[in-house]
Amino acid sequence: MATGAGLASGLALVVGAAVAWFVRVPRTVVAAIMAFGAGVLISALSFDLVEEATRSGSFWTAMAGFLGGAVVYVLLDVLLDRMGSRKRRSRGGSGGSGTGLGIALGALLDGIPETAVQGIGLAAGGSLSVAVVAAVIISNLPEGLSSTADMKQNGRGAGYVFTVWGSIAVACALSALGGYALLGHAPAGVQSAVTAVAAGAILAMLADTMLPEAFRKTGTWTGLIAVVGFFASYGIHTIGG
Repeated sequence: MATGAGLASGLALVVGAAVAWFVRVPRTVVAAIMAFGAGVLISALSFDLVEEATRSGSFWTAMAGFLGGAVVYVLLDVLLDRMGSRKRRSRGGSGGSGTGLGIALGALLDGIPETAVQGIGLAAGGSLSVAVVAAVIISNLPEGLSSTADMKQNGRGAGYVFTVWGSIAVACALSALGGYALLGHAPAGVQSAVTAVAAGAILAMLADTMLPEAFRKTGTWTGLIAVVGFFASYGIHTIGG
């Protein structure tokens, strides 16, 4: 069950990539989906990840993991910048060749601890959190869609694109299995830190890639669309969690 949940979360990225590859989706639609996914993730990291991390450990272990996840994401992002794999967007709105790869990096960085959390929750409580799994799947679709559209536009081939997303999907499945097998009975402080790492990586990725990318096409509507995503995710958390 843990492996299946992790694989489903990762395959949402592949589905988004397939839609972007075979269907010409308007950039405004992609941006709107991304803004919605950002709202979903903000709710999930607030009410499922950070809250659970604080409850299972302490404020300090949760915040250590939260800051650590953000620091790891930012450091790897800076490393990509220096390697030339990801160029910052200019004020004129033109994108660099690595913009899609940057979002893929964010998907990997938040996907691994996210799915590890699914395995930990299953081992500790005997059931999966519907809210977390649904939020991850909903938010992964626009991540795969948007970054694949950028990769395709910048000349990446199908083999490269689907190898990237397929590898991330497999990593998510293995992460969920590892969370169940290795961390399910770990000390509460370790579980708390791992859960919070996911939240920190997600929030850093949202601020760095998803929201700025969405705003470029949806403008002032971005905030409202993100709020709708937050509403949907919080509804799942409250009703189904």
